[in-house]
Amino acid sequence: MDPVRNPYAPGAGQRPPELAGRDRELAQFEVVLERIATGRPERSLVLTGLRGVGKTVLLNALRSQAIGRAWATGKIEARGDAPLRRPVATAVYSAVREIGVRHRGEDRVRRFLSVLKAFSLKATPDGSWQIGIDVEATRGRADSGDLEIDLTELFLDAADIARDLGVGVALFVDELQDVSPADLAALCGAVHEVGQQAAPLVVVGAGLPHLPTVLSSAKSYAERLFRYLAIDRLDRRSAELALTAPADREGVGFTRDALALLYAESGGYPYFIQAYGKATWDAAVGNPIGAEDVRAGLPEAQAELAVGFFGSRYERATPAERAYLLAMAELIEGDTGSVTTAAVAARLGKRVSSLSVARESLIRKGLVYSGERGLIAFTVPHFARFLRGRPGQA
Repeated sequence: MDPVRNPYAPGAGQRPPELAGRDRELAQFEVVLERIATGRPERSLVLTGLRGVGKTVLLNALRSQAIGRAWATGKIEARGDAPLRRPVATAVYSAVREIGVRHRGEDRVRRFLSVLKAFSLKATPDGSWQIGIDVEATRGRADSGDLEIDLTELFLDAADIARDLGVGVALFVDELQDVSPADLAALCGAVHEVGQQAAPLVVVGAGLPHLPTVLSSAKSYAERLFRYLAIDRLDRRSAELALTAPADREGVGFTRDALALLYAESGGYPYFIQAYGKATWDAAVGNPIGAEDVRAGLPEAQAELAVGFFGSRYERATPAERAYLLAMAELIEGDTGSVTTAAVAARLGKRVSSLSVARESLIRKGLVYSGERGLIAFTVPHFARFLRGRPGQA
């Protein structure tokens, strides 16, 4: 097939040509937007799932829905080494800029911007960083230095600006599990107060499967504060649609055997579907694409995943951490699942306590997660198969 016409798009957070299998989540968010805009109570959302299931893609799609309703939107990608105040200030500024030009009360918008500037000045101890707004910072609003108090005041004021226009504010936070416990507690507290006051502001977070546990540890009421949506791999029908719809638009089809093989190889994970679809297209010599074309493209897809998807993560681990990962891979049956930390320790011939440093480091690096006490699992699907297939591991 002509590689220039290749419709598939494997990439971190890159929207696939066909966003298949996410109609339920899109419809639910449409209800959230409508309810909040009309003053009805509604919870913020949290998307959870393994890497490669399309959480970032879905997060961006939800943001597009909010933009389509003329809402103010901002996005944050959380980092474990960065406090939350600065990225929140930037995201809220981006959001209010979207609607500020439509607001008839220029003075009200400027007053809010002065509050935002005051909030931003607390991002560094000496006030050296601030939002580049040509207004004086206010005093006594969102500038206490207590993040929960300041976030609450900032969110309520931003929501008031949006309410004037009959819309709301939607803030999207990716990799939410990487926010520090103190900042996460402050965010939960602010979202709680916003909800109690029925202010038109919603936070949509995305993160790894253990995110609900992380949030509950930050604030005990977090389990009731958010609506949790588990984002999983696609079912067979949706996975086939993700492959066939883009090809149909190019006048190309697939045989049933080809689709079956692609589903077996990808496991239904959206990132893998795009990677295998792209390699298959480039290797195909006829129309419709057959199973032999899929087999011809497998080495290219697997090589690319080994370097860009699996290998880049493996290289971040220290030798001790790699030994821990390999022990997990040898114990896990199939490609997914969890194992006990005790079993990993026994495999390595060590005490569980002696491996806690390596385990916690792997969790911080986002390579493994613990959804339940005493259990550990990979954050990346098919990672166990990759590790077992490395040279010298046969």
